[in-house]
Amino acid sequence: MLKKLTVFAMIVLIILCSFSAVFATSEEAEILEKSDTATELYEIKEGVKASLDEYVAEYGSYPYGVAAYILNTVRIYSIPFCFVGIVIGSIYQYMIGIRKLDVRDKGFALIITFVTLLLICQVLPLIFTIVVNGWRG
Repeated sequence: MLKKLTVFAMIVLIILCSFSAVFATSEEAEILEKSDTATELYEIKEGVKASLDEYVAEYGSYPYGVAAYILNTVRIYSIPFCFVGIVIGSIYQYMIGIRKLDVRDKGFALIITFVTLLLICQVLPLIFTIVVNGWRG
């Protein structure tokens, strides 16, 4: 066990020591500025900044606007994530769990977990909006 740990530590140390800084020349910087990827990244950044500014203006405060933006992003991306989790849980429960009961219980727990997570991620932005806009005034 000690030999494996020593070999692993040496490999990690060699990998860390092999990293070196790479500096771009002026020609490479010009190529990066002219590329479509840099333009697309800049457009995405400006779009996110504009969206964040809309949330800040709507909620009247920077912290509330950022929280609302994050909650909305989580709400959007939680739907496919949770559906994939529910499908995995269903496979464990209904396909693999036919022969193994412990796997069936694991599948049921996964389904319950992802459905609960989906509900929380979908309802939390609504509750935040009601509390901030309704009670704060």
